[in-house]
Amino acid sequence: MENIDNIELKYLTLNDYQELKAAMIASYSSMPDSIWNEKQIKTLIEKFPEGQVVIKINNQIAGCALCIIVNYDSFDDNHSYEDITGNYTFSTHTSEGDIIYGIDVFIKPEFRGLRLGRRLYDYRKELCERLNLKGLAFGGRIPNYHKFADTLSPKEYIDKVRRKEIHDPVLNFQISNDFHPARILTNYLEGDSNSRDYAVLLEWDNIYYEKKNKKASTIKKIVRLGLVQWQMRPYKTLDDVMEQAEFFIDAVSGYRSDFALFPEFFNAPLMAENNHLSTPEAIRELANHTSEMVHRFSKLAISYNINIITGSMPEVVEGKLYNVGYLCRRDGSMERYEKLHVTPDEAKVWGMVGGNKLQAFDTDCGKIGVLICYDSEFPELSRLLADEGMDILFVPFLTDTQNGFSRVRHCAQARAIENECYVAIAGSVGNLPKVQNMDIQFAQSMVFTPCDFPFPTNGVKAEATQNSEMILIADVDIDLLRNLNQFGSVRNLKDRRTDLFELRKK
Repeated sequence: MENIDNIELKYLTLNDYQELKAAMIASYSSMPDSIWNEKQIKTLIEKFPEGQVVIKINNQIAGCALCIIVNYDSFDDNHSYEDITGNYTFSTHTSEGDIIYGIDVFIKPEFRGLRLGRRLYDYRKELCERLNLKGLAFGGRIPNYHKFADTLSPKEYIDKVRRKEIHDPVLNFQISNDFHPARILTNYLEGDSNSRDYAVLLEWDNIYYEKKNKKASTIKKIVRLGLVQWQMRPYKTLDDVMEQAEFFIDAVSGYRSDFALFPEFFNAPLMAENNHLSTPEAIRELANHTSEMVHRFSKLAISYNINIITGSMPEVVEGKLYNVGYLCRRDGSMERYEKLHVTPDEAKVWGMVGGNKLQAFDTDCGKIGVLICYDSEFPELSRLLADEGMDILFVPFLTDTQNGFSRVRHCAQARAIENECYVAIAGSVGNLPKVQNMDIQFAQSMVFTPCDFPFPTNGVKAEATQNSEMILIADVDIDLLRNLNQFGSVRNLKDRRTDLFELRKK
């Protein structure tokens, strides 16, 4: 270490060949025939110059990484090194391929222990991301296998290496660099007697890979959320309510928000005109407005170029009263979601019943889910949505006391951690003295994140002022969720013991 003045990662050139050859001979003392000739190196550099790099310490080659791009589906699951390299001619390389395939990585013996191999692998990963390829793959040697070949199958050997019961310097290093074993390759590299000609196909998935889109559209990665903390106040007509709703939509779209989230039962003030009726009758009268409100919200979504989550409204279907909401996309399409668990008060006072529909929805900002208030307190629902690929969970709510709000707030934050997603909650504030069963409201709208290094330490991205009418704007980065899923300090979705339990829809 004391003698190192500089370390450089550089593209390999043909002028490096003689020094490279000496480095290969030193690195492959147990496999003296595994030396690339000058013509092969020239071919690699001509075909894929970005893929051939060396690490130089004090201007001396200390390590090297060679690779090609292949069309992965063209190869058999049990391909050999000769197959993947086109009989060592690299005719298999194609710029139209989807996987970077590692041909060689080595570090000279005197420079081992300086984590130089990690630098080479990190370069390959960055190259893969920059070229928008699916991932990396290579056949990894298992050089210590010959010591256990009489008693262990290759699979048993790999399992013991992963459990740290056996030390294999190559395989241990590759697993520690986020490569996962995919399968065992037989007769992979002729002459690799230490590995008994076996290899482990190791893969790394590019979580940022985007399939080329033939349409003039894309999925947004930085998503702006606009939450409406709605003030309950007397409104005489539907037009009055929608005028206020449009005001908020105008405000959040003015900040170029991708979503506007309204609270549960934000249209409850319209029940005042039917206060002379019984409570069950009054809310059923309110349900008569739902179809028109949804129609208007859809028009607003188009005209303001924003996806609107309409909170929730009562709706009567075949004589049954449901609590429902609509996702009004900015392209004019709509989706309906239902409250699955009604509260004891909703069932007793209004005669409301729970719905049966649960699904994640596709949007131009990725997949989202919506759970209305009480539903957020049932972790199974959000986990099912996460299994469908949900990135953002929206929770419109209505709570009268701080106790009720705390239940929604803490459960929503737990859902963000459990499901590696963002959770946005929006509620109503104020009071409605002329509406039965809707007297007071307590709310603080918030956006929650998982709790890991890329996110706020307390898992709160943004929060509104308690019990004040306002909007809350927050940006969320979808790519951070992909990174968390693969490399997080904890990985709640990956680490589930599915060998012990399962969760599924009926």
